[in-house]
Amino acid sequence: MTARTRAIPASSLLPRLWLALAALIFVSLTLAAHAQERTVRVGYQKYGTLVLLKGRGTLEPRLKALGYRVQWSEFPSGPPLMEALNAGAVDFGSAGETPPIFAQAASDALAYVAHEPAAPKGEAILVPKASPIQSVSDLRGKKVALNKGSNVHYLLVRAIEAAGLSLSDITPVYLAPADARAAFERGAVDAWVIWDPYFAAAEAGGNARVLADGTGLVPNHQFYLSSKSFAAENGPALDAIVAAIAEVDAWAKDNTDAVAKELAPSVGIPAPILSVALKRQTYGIRPLDEAVTKEQQRIADTFHGLKLVPKTVDIAGAVRKPGS
Repeated sequence: MTARTRAIPASSLLPRLWLALAALIFVSLTLAAHAQERTVRVGYQKYGTLVLLKGRGTLEPRLKALGYRVQWSEFPSGPPLMEALNAGAVDFGSAGETPPIFAQAASDALAYVAHEPAAPKGEAILVPKASPIQSVSDLRGKKVALNKGSNVHYLLVRAIEAAGLSLSDITPVYLAPADARAAFERGAVDAWVIWDPYFAAAEAGGNARVLADGTGLVPNHQFYLSSKSFAAENGPALDAIVAAIAEVDAWAKDNTDAVAKELAPSVGIPAPILSVALKRQTYGIRPLDEAVTKEQQRIADTFHGLKLVPKTVDIAGAVRKPGS
């Protein structure tokens, strides 16, 4: 049997051709849009405004409108985040006062974008409750755990200076927070210098006593930083990030209990403990003014004088001007 071929009218082919052409155009435009879309790589830590911003998802639409997508990367503390910024692995992140200084000493890549107001009660030197150590001067000859190059490194320096001691009078034991807590709890170190929320968690554990916090010693600012190259080429995107942080900050300031509940699963610390830490935190992101810049320079000069950083660094020269 021979199959018969029936001709398809041209009028019925046209709609199909138009649909195929439209689909091809749509795919082409979509691929072109993705090709033109740029990525902002944001480094964050388990605790702080950036992890809250990530969870709320409000940055993505702001940047999408400017042709960017967001890639998030988690870091255990400020020093490795700053190393990643120097290496070009992230474009934006936050850290306390000291990590950016160590990063500047290693490279000229970093730019200060903004800061949070001082929060001196958010970090402290802890000793076991039963410890005979009653003052900072009693730390002479003792082992003190801390995260090297972190914001609490400067707290320790200032505290022992105020007590008439020097770094050579103690034995610093450089450990990340989790390892430091373990060493503190088993008595392998005599004191622990730490920041919130680990500070609040140690207090809640019942075996920690505050020897001194940052009050009268250090401001404990939180800085937002970028690379100079990213800041120079992506000013509108950077301004959008700052605006998104400001928006979350304004909400968080008056909703610390809600923030604690939101952060607790990712941080791994119960919400009531986080609430204590959040109430010691400060809010209100703003550009660096002359006073904050000078204070950061003082910290940099102190670490250079102690030979903890190999060269002088220029803070003012690394401060980004708003809108630039």
